Amino acid sequence: MIPYGRQSIDDDDVRAVEEVLRSDWLTQGPAIDRFEQALAEYCGAAYAVAVCNATAALHIACLALGVGEGDIVWTSPNTFVASANCARYCGATIGFVDIDPRTYNMSVSSLEDQLRHARAVNALPKVVIPVHFAGQSCDMQAIHALSQEYGFRIIEDASHAVGADYLDGKVGDCRYSDMTVFSFHPVKILTTAEGGMVLTNRPELCDALRRLRSHGITRDPAAMEKKDEGPWYYEQIELGYNYRMTDLQAALGLSQLRRLPEFVARRRALARRYDAMLAGLPLRTPYQAPDGVSAFHLYPVWIDEEKAGRSRRAVFDDLRARGIGVNVLYIPVPLQPDYRKLGFAEGQFPEAERYYRGAISLPLYFSLSDEQQDQVVAAVKGALS
Repeated sequence: MIPYGRQSIDDDDVRAVEEVLRSDWLTQGPAIDRFEQALAEYCGAAYAVAVCNATAALHIACLALGVGEGDIVWTSPNTFVASANCARYCGATIGFVDIDPRTYNMSVSSLEDQLRHARAVNALPKVVIPVHFAGQSCDMQAIHALSQEYGFRIIEDASHAVGADYLDGKVGDCRYSDMTVFSFHPVKILTTAEGGMVLTNRPELCDALRRLRSHGITRDPAAMEKKDEGPWYYEQIELGYNYRMTDLQAALGLSQLRRLPEFVARRRALARRYDAMLAGLPLRTPYQAPDGVSAFHLYPVWIDEEKAGRSRRAVFDDLRARGIGVNVLYIPVPLQPDYRKLGFAEGQFPEAERYYRGAISLPLYFSLSDEQQDQVVAAVKGALS
């Protein structure tokens, strides 16, 4: 079975982890700082804070912005549930903004319409979390402009988009947001096994994130109530969590980061091959907005069931039977049973629902060979014939 995604681990990665295993630090050591500094420099951000996974990153990003009971947070319905759950962890009310039918990212026009209505009923969001689906940046310049008009904060969920380009910079530079979150799950573009990172240009947010990932504890004398207890002394000054990344994970991440340009270049080359080889079939290939270049965490196609004469489910099952490990990403979050309990219902986000009904993610990862990709395409053609 050719999987839809998988990690790429080489000998340098193994050696990097082995060096940490033989060192004095397995957690809360120097590998964390090196990984944070390297990713911040790569993206062009001032600060980076490593955590145990991207869900934790989203959670403490919301907390750092003061999200709590009585607040409203909006995100995309076309995402993994973590993008919405993070607001609920804080006691906030979650809402969704439908997607653009071309990019599958948050629709700026829908966002503007919802903001206009929300202002009229005094229900504006405190935070908006745009999701860079499949590795392509949302229209962050336009979303940022709306934040200036309507007064909300922005957390970019860039779990899919490490290495992506937007305008004249990298996703993660936080030019148009308060914070950006990355994921390093094994199927993502680079991996730390599990892990995540929050980037920001604001020092006060960085300080808050560092406390929140480690029980709300500080050793900074300027932040303590008592100043002279001794060098062992620390204080918990707020309620935090144990969301720390280990040095083992950070060492792997730093080693992987050195290969990130290579990872992204190969994914983009594979995407171009797919574009060319799938042309003329009854499906829609990913649209690339002109303001950036996707990192292609995913290569989602949309099956035109009417033209194909087959349902998405039939095509999916046929591809699996042919040894192609396709996947469907994502089921719209508002349609999940737990979210239906909150009052969400089918028909509220028609573009996300329409995309979901036809979506299939084809295999795409660094080590996918041209021959394997040819096998995938042949199977797609067979399943659609």
